[in-house]
Amino acid sequence: MTSSSTRPHSSSRPEDLFGRAIAARLNDGTDALPRDISERLRAARMQAMANRKREILHTAPVLVSAGGSAVFGQSGWWGRAMAAIPLVALAVGLLTIGLTQEERRTAELAEVDAALLTDDLPPAAYTDPGFAQFLKAKAAAAAA
Repeated sequence: MTSSSTRPHSSSRPEDLFGRAIAARLNDGTDALPRDISERLRAARMQAMANRKREILHTAPVLVSAGGSAVFGQSGWWGRAMAAIPLVALAVGLLTIGLTQEERRTAELAEVDAALLTDDLPPAAYTDPGFAQFLKAKAAAAAA
């Protein structure tokens, strides 16, 4: 088996250097192992590398513009337009909610007005101070 520490590497991050040192140390001891164990180790390494490549491919690229905002895979005016879509959706949603509530309030007021106008009592009776006493007396008589 060849040692991976003999190949030239472009990155020199501490994590990469540490990983290469461990891999070289593990590779040094593989010559004394039986062939079946070394083959299983080789297969496990290949599987680990394949899994690592899949993880790298599945991560979304994130670009950070000069302003500090993250734009996912987009740049320029198209990225700004895509970032504005949630704001537009929020504004449309709030406008729809406001209009719906205003429509409900109007319908409730219209229902109350229609009930007052079609009632047997004239609207002025509701403002009469004696009318409240009349309603209380009527409620007390119905309860007895």
